[in-house]
Amino acid sequence: MEKNDKIYIAGHRGMVGSAIYRKLQNEGYTNLVTKQSGELDLRNQAAVADFFEKEKPDYVFLAAAKVGGIVANNTYRADFLYENLAIQNNVIHQSYVHGVKKLMFLGSSCIYPKLASQPLKEEYLLTGRLEETNEPYAIAKIAGIKMCEAYRDQYACNFISVMPTNLYGFNDNYHPENSHVLPALIRKFDEAKEQQLSEVTIWGSGSPMREFLFADDLADACYFLMQNYNDPSLVNIGTGEDLTIKDLALLIKETIGFAGNLAFDTSKPDGTPRKLMDVSKLHALGWKHTTPLQKGLELAYQDYLTKKKAYA
Repeated sequence: MEKNDKIYIAGHRGMVGSAIYRKLQNEGYTNLVTKQSGELDLRNQAAVADFFEKEKPDYVFLAAAKVGGIVANNTYRADFLYENLAIQNNVIHQSYVHGVKKLMFLGSSCIYPKLASQPLKEEYLLTGRLEETNEPYAIAKIAGIKMCEAYRDQYACNFISVMPTNLYGFNDNYHPENSHVLPALIRKFDEAKEQQLSEVTIWGSGSPMREFLFADDLADACYFLMQNYNDPSLVNIGTGEDLTIKDLALLIKETIGFAGNLAFDTSKPDGTPRKLMDVSKLHALGWKHTTPLQKGLELAYQDYLTKKKAYA
């Protein structure tokens, strides 16, 4: 990518898209194209076609998606399947139609089978049943991966797919029901501290193990791969390190300074027992994360504090 190439970041207001936008700005890219959802509905086929006809971007980062935590995924199953399929179908197809030089599709670690061996290797895709609660979202993301592969095979498009692990960071979603576990815990502990509660209840048993990557590290990896990777097979992006939800909660408790106890609501689902990404392929290419979890939590908490009035 040259500094003046036209680069479209789909989903630039979300946590991932905004991190990619900051990364490209910091690297000196000056021709970045963005559209808010009110200006361009990526679910609308005609609108996306018109946008690509007018803008004709050279490169595309497809970070736009309908996302949410375990409850949102299970509750809005039709919405998660339909909207994500529509978004990626439109953007990927129009990228082909209008000769985009390279597209990066961002998926999710939930594409892997629920009971796959750990850590999760790229070749485990489609080798077993998915986690039921977020199956529609996972199926949409798998379709996106396969669409990139198919357009590469049939039309020689340089479309690549990357699978990030669980993410957190600036511009995260702290909705009490529709957010992911890490931002949900930040909000819970902060509110408990403010209200001087004696206890915070954590959904599930606390035993599932999860890996967390700071979103700005993801953006750095995406930039690295956009510059250096052109193969058809997908690439995992993560830290290669995980911890239990209980240990995560204890870290967040310490970061926020909450003095009370933890309780676990085992009536709530745990989800997949463990989701650790095998990042040996990414490491072999020459990229590793740089933000330790403790440091990332401190940055995320400060970001939450600046935005918490919006969540009141």
